[in-house]
Amino acid sequence: MTDAACVVGSATGFVDLGYGQTVFLGVLQGITELVPVSSSAHMRIVPALLGWPDPGAAFSAAMQMAALVGVVSYFWRDIYGLASGSVTALKRRDFESFSFQLVLWIAISTIPIVIAGLALSHSLNSCGSPLRSIWAVGLACLVMGLLLAATEILAKHRRSMPDVRPLDLLLIGLAQAGALIPGVSRSGATITAALSLGFKREEAARISFLLGLPAIALAGLKELWELHKLSLDGHGWALLAVGLIAGGLSSLIAIWGLMRFLERFSTWPFVIYRILLGLALIAGAATGLIV
Repeated sequence: MTDAACVVGSATGFVDLGYGQTVFLGVLQGITELVPVSSSAHMRIVPALLGWPDPGAAFSAAMQMAALVGVVSYFWRDIYGLASGSVTALKRRDFESFSFQLVLWIAISTIPIVIAGLALSHSLNSCGSPLRSIWAVGLACLVMGLLLAATEILAKHRRSMPDVRPLDLLLIGLAQAGALIPGVSRSGATITAALSLGFKREEAARISFLLGLPAIALAGLKELWELHKLSLDGHGWALLAVGLIAGGLSSLIAIWGLMRFLERFSTWPFVIYRILLGLALIAGAATGLIV
C-alpha cells in the first residue's frame, strides 16, 4: 500500500462502521472530548476492544465540532461578553480592556497547536502511526494522570478568571499543543496546566474550554475539508452527521456535569481512572491482548 493510500484508508476508516456504531462512538467522543480522560485514547481503544475498524484521527477531529456545540452552548454568556466587550474596546481604542486582551491572547495562545498540528498532520492521520499505538496511548494516559495528581497535591487552587495573565494563557496554550498526541487529552492537558498555575478547579476548566474554542473549531473544520477533498460519498457524510448529532447532545451533558463536579470535588477520580487506564493499556500491549 502506498503512503498516500495508507493515509486515505486511515482517514476514512469510519465508513465501514454502522449507524449504531457511529452513534455509540459519537456519544463516546462527546463525553471524553470534554472530560479530562482523552477522547483520542478512547476512540482508539474502544473500537479495538470491540473488534471495530479504527475510525481514524480525521474522524475524531471532525467530531470535535460536536464538542464545539457543547462548549458554545454552555459558555454562551462568557463568549458573548468577551465578543461584545472586545468590539466595544476596538471602537473606543481601549486596547487595555480585559475582554480585548483575553481574546487577543487566546488567539495568540492557539498558535502552538496550529503549528504542531500542521507539522504532525501526516503522522497523526496515517495508518500504523506510532503515535496511535497502544503503547504510546497507554504511556500518555499514565504520564498525564501522574501530572494531574501532582497539581492536586502541590497547587494552591486560589486564582480565578480575573487573575489570568498573558503568560498564563501562553503556557496553557503550549500544554494544549501536547494534546495532539493520543492519550494526552486537550482538556486534560489545559486543565492540568491551569491548575499548576494556581487556578481553582472550576476556573481552570473555564479557561481550558474558552482557550480551546479556536483550536477545536479549526481542527474540526480542517478535517471536514480534508474529508471533502477525499470525495467522501453520501453514506460517509450521513455517518458523520449522525455521529455529530449524538456527540453534540452528549457533549452538552458532559460539560454541564464536569463543571458541576469541579465546583464541589477534586480531580482525583480522573487521576485514578487515567493511571489505571494507562497501566491496563501498557499491560495489554505487552501481553498482546490489545493491538
